[in-house]
Amino acid sequence: MGILVTGSAGHLGEALMRTLVAQGRNPVGLDRLASPFTTHVGSITDRAFVARCLRGVRTVFHAATLHKPHVATHARQDFIDTTITGTLNLLEEAVTAGVDAFVYTSTTSVFGGALTPAPDAPAAWVTEDVVPVPKNIYGVTKAAAEDLCQLLHRHDGLACIVLRTSRFFPEADDDPAARDAYADANLKANEYLHRRADLEDIVQAHLRAAACAPRLGFGRYIVSATTPFTPADMPALRADAPGVVLRRVPAYAPEYARRGWTMAPQIDRVYDNARARTDLDWHPRYDFSYVIDRLRAGEDVRSPLARAVGAKGYHAETFAEGPYPVRAR
Repeated sequence: MGILVTGSAGHLGEALMRTLVAQGRNPVGLDRLASPFTTHVGSITDRAFVARCLRGVRTVFHAATLHKPHVATHARQDFIDTTITGTLNLLEEAVTAGVDAFVYTSTTSVFGGALTPAPDAPAAWVTEDVVPVPKNIYGVTKAAAEDLCQLLHRHDGLACIVLRTSRFFPEADDDPAARDAYADANLKANEYLHRRADLEDIVQAHLRAAACAPRLGFGRYIVSATTPFTPADMPALRADAPGVVLRRVPAYAPEYARRGWTMAPQIDRVYDNARARTDLDWHPRYDFSYVIDRLRAGEDVRSPLARAVGAKGYHAETFAEGPYPVRAR
């Protein structure tokens, strides 16, 4: 069965290609950049090129995208061309090619403004039922591409699964305040409580989505590490996050103290992955308790796959302000 991975030179794309190759599945890798995991160099905005890449393909993993850090360096039209037009090209040509399963990599950034409660409100318990309120061109175009997936399923019968992935990038945070407040490893460990996942778990969610797509037809799923919190914890997380974490994962405190790390004083949102675990039969391994266990053992908290892929970065340029430009369009 032919498999196409878009964005094969990128972080998730390479991880998917590595995994599929290791399984002996001989995938096709599409990217505008040449790489060891790219077999077809070109753009998803070129419909004829997309059609050629889809010959004989039955499963599509669509990971190619512009990212949030590109909002400051790329025009809105670039996001529309890549994320909307490119996705439409892939979807329509997938129908023509007779594709059985189309998996679209979206983002929890589509929720946008819905992720920030009022100052005196509990933390947001975020499920797939939360209505997105995109707050930049990245979120707007990702949400529109999700709707295109639903449209092509409804009108053309294409089996499409949308995965709203939380943070899994290894690069430094694009928020200078976060970079200033925490050591990078400390910040990422904190995020496994509510808004981060390991690359291996992200890849496994994609594989499960492809396997389940013909049965499910269409679905949107949050893909994030399994949180130790429950909805009942949401009020306390806004007032005393360290106290809640101490109740749920008491082993964290001595390990953080040993490193001089700090728990976030408050947490404003928690991603719930229950629907993905149930519907996709997905079993994520890398959560906050796992991170604490690895830290206690003096081991790398990342999966072997995450270590093998490493960091890609977002920009060829360097910036005086740090790793990211500060002015957004």
